[in-house]
Amino acid sequence: QVQLVESGGGLVQAGGSLRLSCAASGRTFSRYAMGWFRQAPGKERENVAAISKSGLGTAYADSVKGRFTISRDNAKNTVFLQMNSLKLEDTAVYYCAAGPLMLGEYDFWGQGTQVTVSS
Repeated sequence: QVQLVESGGGLVQAGGSLRLSCAASGRTFSRYAMGWFRQAPGKERENVAAISKSGLGTAYADSVKGRFTISRDNAKNTVFLQMNSLKLEDTAVYYCAAGPLMLGEYDFWGQGTQVTVSS
């Protein structure tokens, strides 16, 4: 069992930056690939970034490529999402998730953190 707690969301102006963090409980963090997802009102959930267990592999949605960076610190059981050049359309609730494969199904989810980008 893995418990995930996101933090770092908030209100930011377009063009600004935010860094999301997701802290995981337990001693098995390095056994899981991690992903960041987002869901805006009325829209489907989108997988915006994923990272492999070791951190050597990453993947991004086209909508965030070049602006967002996912990273992890296995010693601190934490995964990060650095978000730069934020756009209005990045407004959503952001969730982190843990699963066996970077591009597979995710088994454990955090409660989400709101990111709001204003003009």
